[in-house]
Amino acid sequence: MKRLRAALPLVLLLVAGIVLYASGALDRLSPQHLVAHQHELHAHIAAHPWLSRLAYVGLLALAMSTGIPGTIVIILAGGFAFGVVDGTLCSSAGLTLGSLILYLASRYAFGAGTRPPPPFAARLHHGFERHPVSYTLFLRFVPVMPFGAVTVGLAWLRCPLWLFLGASWLGGTVSLVFECSIGAGLGEALGRDGALDVGLFLHPSVLLPMGALALLALLPLAVERLTRRWRQAQPPDPRD
Repeated sequence: MKRLRAALPLVLLLVAGIVLYASGALDRLSPQHLVAHQHELHAHIAAHPWLSRLAYVGLLALAMSTGIPGTIVIILAGGFAFGVVDGTLCSSAGLTLGSLILYLASRYAFGAGTRPPPPFAARLHHGFERHPVSYTLFLRFVPVMPFGAVTVGLAWLRCPLWLFLGASWLGGTVSLVFECSIGAGLGEALGRDGALDVGLFLHPSVLLPMGALALLALLPLAVERLTRRWRQAQPPDPRD
């Protein structure tokens, strides 16, 4: 009963994510729908600038806290609606807030466990305890797993709150700059051409940030190769 009660906040977040995803609300943030209603959208933002941004931050925070797929659609819509700078700032706030909620719910759920971890988990904990900053920054800056999965993993590893918040904000914002740029570029290209096709992605305002995001996705290979060489050059640790 104690473990079930501890897991309840995390379960409620997952249920909220399933409901949000199944409701089809994210379909209204697709590029085609946004372009079709861009005049009404920008008029509403101009009439209610702060309310619009707060609503966007709240929606992204809800999506991030539930770990549902499709948050990239919300981020692209933010770039489309608010531009690169405002879109990145609002997305960064929503991403950090949502990640914090998921982190706290996960920490609460995992804190009720009394069984010793399996050997693999024990080794992972041992490595994290020796190099917590390196582990956290690597997981946040290098997109090896979905953002929500990394959040749950860091909560399971009992990453310190200050380190989690700092790494989440910095690592998330790096990706958000490119993603909001893609959203803003899609809005510009769709507003000009009016059709979503392959040629749209060759528009410079879309192609350049997509190329930068692709390079960011290749970071795990480069980092893994560098760390492998570093590990091979280090003497074995007698404690391992």
